[in-house]
Amino acid sequence: MRLGAYDFVTKPFDLDEIVLAAERALDHSSLNREVVRLRAQGGQGQPAGSGRLLGSSGPMLDVFIMVGKVAETDSTVLICGESGTGKELVAEAIHNYSQRKDKPFVVVNCATIPENLLETELFGHERGAFAGAVGRKTGRFEMAEGGTIFLDEIGELSPALQSKLLRVLQERTFERVGGTETIRGNFRVLAATNRDLEASVRERVFREDLFYRLNVVRIPIPPLRERRSDIVPLAEHFLRIYSHKNGLPAVGFSDEAILMLQNCFYPGNVRELENMVERAVLMARRRVLMPGHFPAKGGTNGAGDPKQLEMDLLSLPFHKSIAELERRLIEKAIKESGGNKSEAANRLQINRRLLYNKMEEYKIKE
Repeated sequence: MRLGAYDFVTKPFDLDEIVLAAERALDHSSLNREVVRLRAQGGQGQPAGSGRLLGSSGPMLDVFIMVGKVAETDSTVLICGESGTGKELVAEAIHNYSQRKDKPFVVVNCATIPENLLETELFGHERGAFAGAVGRKTGRFEMAEGGTIFLDEIGELSPALQSKLLRVLQERTFERVGGTETIRGNFRVLAATNRDLEASVRERVFREDLFYRLNVVRIPIPPLRERRSDIVPLAEHFLRIYSHKNGLPAVGFSDEAILMLQNCFYPGNVRELENMVERAVLMARRRVLMPGHFPAKGGTNGAGDPKQLEMDLLSLPFHKSIAELERRLIEKAIKESGGNKSEAANRLQINRRLLYNKMEEYKIKE
């Protein structure tokens, strides 16, 4: 594995397990080449916020596979992940690799538009539909004609708007507010949420039939703490962007800064890392970026300030905080055992097979 092997299997094994490992290795290899190509296209002069999807970790390669599979279809896609993981970038990638790429890509953040304005924002309105409606307004669905509409934070929709969106997904028709003309549209719908929509369905705050209409294809976006091998490439990407933006040379990170970045917890995910690097670029001013140029971060991956660790875990949903704590314990046991799996399993008081299963589940490398 240290020399570059993609995966391994333990005896006893069956043929299906070997075939699956080989298929994953082939996907991994082809997508690694695609990542290199996309990075080469990215350039160093992109404005902030226009960066492409970056990452060569296993979890991100899985995302790239899904993007490639769904881009050429017109299926509705639900993109799930914590805030700051890059859900809009995934939606934009799907659009850019689709046959609709030359048509509009329209973004609607359902959480930032007041509820009483969101309906007219989505569907438009006719003159005189309400006080202040002095003319016809074109809605976002009309703007997306022939292209893609991306509904971010879809879990924030009110029950009334959920019903209207369900009809749009079923029939591809809608009326402007205050109008009687039925408008038929040709658009693709992508949606994103940082909520557990299945739980919202169980709690009867989100329509089950709408959930199934949205959840035709689901793409889960991993949090940054689950793809730590992407942290340094992302940090270097943001360093180039903000150095160029501020007319400064991209001088690089010190070893201590790299270690600090790799050990941070990142409850705000990639967006938090981007903000940290932007601040450090401004503080360093043409010097190598040192730990002191970054905002103080107590939470680390593994040992760190216990109070900060508790705050980090409490910032996550319950099941994710338990999983994160479990992952940290396993990484700590492996590190303290010098990579010896049998000793690590003994320290954790679990069998080796369970340890290997957990390492695979949490993408823990040796």
